[in-house]
Amino acid sequence: MKGLALICLAGIAWMGVTAASAAGLGPLVEAAELNAALDEQDPIVLDIRGDAYAEGHIEDAVSAPYALFRGPAGNPGQLPPVDRLEATYEELGLVMDRPIVIMSQGDTDSDFGAAARVYWTLKSSGFTELSVLNGGAAAWIDAGLPLSKAPAGATPSELDITWDDRWTALTDEVAGIVAGERDAVLVDARPPEFYEGRKAHDAAERPGTVPGALNLPHYSFFPPGATRIGGVDDLDALKASLGIDAGEEVVSFCNTGHWAATDWFALSELAGIENVKLYPGSMVEYSASGNEMANVPGLFENFLNQFRRN
Repeated sequence: MKGLALICLAGIAWMGVTAASAAGLGPLVEAAELNAALDEQDPIVLDIRGDAYAEGHIEDAVSAPYALFRGPAGNPGQLPPVDRLEATYEELGLVMDRPIVIMSQGDTDSDFGAAARVYWTLKSSGFTELSVLNGGAAAWIDAGLPLSKAPAGATPSELDITWDDRWTALTDEVAGIVAGERDAVLVDARPPEFYEGRKAHDAAERPGTVPGALNLPHYSFFPPGATRIGGVDDLDALKASLGIDAGEEVVSFCNTGHWAATDWFALSELAGIENVKLYPGSMVEYSASGNEMANVPGLFENFLNQFRRN
């Protein structure tokens, strides 16, 4: 089991990624590329921003609020039932043979996690032609591209969804990694104050992290101050910093599977590292499971941390 560590990525360079190709859109698409592809490839644009959709959106984009892909308030990262996801996809008019582009707001680097989480959900549901609009609506507007206020009506579809668990880690599996029953690299995508137990999500039972986890904050994949994700310039350095061996399983987690989706997307879809999984329930679910935790502060320290936050 690898010891606890805080990964420093100062020596790893990041560059912009151009993911579109003649064969179609890649996992990450820039605003100008998407604009050109709207007529050429006719993708379904899923606008996951919720109320902001009515204020202006890409023409013909379908409103698909992020909450449709999330769990209940007590465990937001929990996977919705597959039959519910299937009904949602059908109402949105999704089909397997048409590209799908996911657009978040893009005002902060955290917004990317919403798009990445929806991408992961759709990929695990069997959709293959998926892209995230890098920088979201903010990048589209910054590029001077047009918005529409006319709502788009989706034509309902008929699907038969089966969940592919190749990219999913569940609580029992994570507990098995901690117990040494299986080998994997555990990656905590939260900012250091969460990883170190100085802060906890409101829905979490306890502060702390999964024993043996390494800290790779989700914002590590963004140039300083940017809301558009970068690309991995030095893959070998990234693997070495995390201690990832060839083919070794990697499990990304955070509080509710939101920030962790950014780490999963960067490692799996951009860096091309195989066998990367997302733990959707993450620390909210794990902290309530009764399993062993690390970096849990004592009662007095925890009281001080809460006092400082308030």
